[in-house]
Amino acid sequence: MARSLLLRFLHVGLASIGSVFGAASLLAQSSASTDALPPQQVLARAIFQELIGINTTMHNGATKAATAMAARLKAAGFTDTELTLAGPHPQNQNLVVRLRGRGQQRPVLFIGHLDVVEALRADWTTDPFTLVEQDGYFYGRGTTDMKDSDTALVVSLIRLKQAGYVPRGDIIVALTDHEEGGDANGVDWLVNNRRDLIDAEYCINPDGGSGELKNGKPVMMEFQTAEKTYLAFQLEVTNKGGHGSLPLKDNAIYRLAAGLGRLAAYDFPIQLNETTRTFFARSALQETGQTKADMLAVAQTPTDLAAAERLAAKSAFYNAMLRTTCVATMLSGGHAENALPQMARAVLNARMLPGGSPDAVMATLRTLLADDQIKVTRLGSNNGSPLSPLRPDIFAKVERLTAAMWPGVVVTPMMSTGASDGTYLRTAGIPVYGVSGSFTDVDDVRAHGKDERLGVKEFYTAVDFMHELMKTLTE
Repeated sequence: MARSLLLRFLHVGLASIGSVFGAASLLAQSSASTDALPPQQVLARAIFQELIGINTTMHNGATKAATAMAARLKAAGFTDTELTLAGPHPQNQNLVVRLRGRGQQRPVLFIGHLDVVEALRADWTTDPFTLVEQDGYFYGRGTTDMKDSDTALVVSLIRLKQAGYVPRGDIIVALTDHEEGGDANGVDWLVNNRRDLIDAEYCINPDGGSGELKNGKPVMMEFQTAEKTYLAFQLEVTNKGGHGSLPLKDNAIYRLAAGLGRLAAYDFPIQLNETTRTFFARSALQETGQTKADMLAVAQTPTDLAAAERLAAKSAFYNAMLRTTCVATMLSGGHAENALPQMARAVLNARMLPGGSPDAVMATLRTLLADDQIKVTRLGSNNGSPLSPLRPDIFAKVERLTAAMWPGVVVTPMMSTGASDGTYLRTAGIPVYGVSGSFTDVDDVRAHGKDERLGVKEFYTAVDFMHELMKTLTE
């Protein structure tokens, strides 16, 4: 929608935005699609369109988006003392917003990253940096990861502010940069440089948990309390090499390949925690037969290891929920086709369970490789983060709200097999709970891919969910 058309319906306007969006056909489509929407959805659509239209890939940074959201919030009544732009570089500014409360509880923090992964116009059916509504979906880079949730956070703050809502304790929202990569991560920078802005009793991270659709039907709401830790290791073998016509048994590539073969045959031990036990117990409610029986057996203490191994063999996801994993992801070696290799190198990607030790993972690798000539080097310094305790009070509120909005949907504690900004906060002593009202099809995951999209109905419902969640947690 042209910004000038939209702002006539809103009291939160930003000036001089109308020229941002391109073709008249898209403007007409956007304008027509908002005619029957209630005011809060018109507002949500406008902010969503604005955020998608700002290219916040790594080389552009998120400052423009952070500044735009600060202007939206200031126009809605937030003062300069409630809005802070801060970050390591001019193009990597983070926006921290504080809705002041009654001081009867510690603040609750909500986080969302504004940056997105790269998207090339030639790869997409539509322009990735223009919000397009088509066939019941919103298309654009960031529609699911995670400008939809950024929009929900901003809209919720505006609605609460304009309603005169005063929470029990402060509500803090941090919209940050470089979650998707780079050396200027916003949450990490805030923890280490401006802890005062974001210090809270706990954090809600919409990027850590979402809803699942199967055949168009909502079936599960994730409640993330933990995530695995990303570790990278380099394996390297070197020797003197020689002429290809005079092969030797001591070959760098063969040595490395033999070690990798031993690694490939190994599985780290089964290990469950409070979150994963509850995950399998609740997931069993949607299963039948042997899978259901195995999930219930795994959820018991002590763990039924045979049942766990059957689940691990059934699904790579279940396997990743049950143990630390380590896999070779890159391989290189040799310098000429007619010469014996002087070097062979591999990179391993490990995902360590919460509470694990990187040194212990390295020690396991050295034992498995069983070859002193394979040099093992750890890449990076990520030490992981602890499990956030499964707080019954927060979980119960999410359950009640979910039941009211999506009857029959099971709220399920989750350990992410990937990583998010929650790890920096958990390491700093701030528990993090990943939850959002954004439901996506488990068989059509397009985040980071081409033609990323989110259902129109799912978008507006998620915006309402975040508004109600903010209230529910702070009333």
